Amino acid sequence: MRNKALRISAILLISSSQLLAQYNKQDSTFKRCFVGSTFFMLGNFLPNNKPDFVQLNFGYRITGKDVISLELKTWKYAWPLGIPYGKSFEAPEEKFPGYIREYGFAFAYQRFLWKGLYAGVHVMNGWQTFVDEYGKKIDNGFQIFNTYRVGYHIKLFKDRFFIQPSIAVTHRPYQSEMPNSFRERDNRWSKFFIGEPGLHFGYNF
Repeated sequence: MRNKALRISAILLISSSQLLAQYNKQDSTFKRCFVGSTFFMLGNFLPNNKPDFVQLNFGYRITGKDVISLELKTWKYAWPLGIPYGKSFEAPEEKFPGYIREYGFAFAYQRFLWKGLYAGVHVMNGWQTFVDEYGKKIDNGFQIFNTYRVGYHIKLFKDRFFIQPSIAVTHRPYQSEMPNSFRERDNRWSKFFIGEPGLHFGYNF
């Protein structure tokens, strides 16, 4: 699914011609607030391994270069998050004996570095439900899930809308105790994932 998201990001980036600079530091007339989400939700239409992913972002531009936001999200996944792209990615032998459903929120900070180029940090608190292969809940958990992102802000329709293609490293600095059958598979892999594609969008007001 990550490969499909990366292809979608590339197509939208190439097709866009409005690679405009970010907001001027001295400009106080830009729209400070926005709501948005991510095109990652298109994965919900895949025939297999649907993530049931929902995300809603609320953001505020402190200055033309500094942005904070709150992200509300839920999703489910059936493989360890640290499996890199390759033969083990979504391989049947690496699959959890069930899945993890997660609900959480993240605080994000973006700093614009040059024109539309930005770096961002997202810190998510995630409450987990572990579900076995028969659909029965077997345990609860909690994790902190960080995302370190580099991307580009593209203004659309006279800055009414925007998209932000990006690439990220994800990191789980904390994971509560998992059920044994889940922990066994999760421990095989790193707490980092390198190369997570992103494509956020939003509406300014």
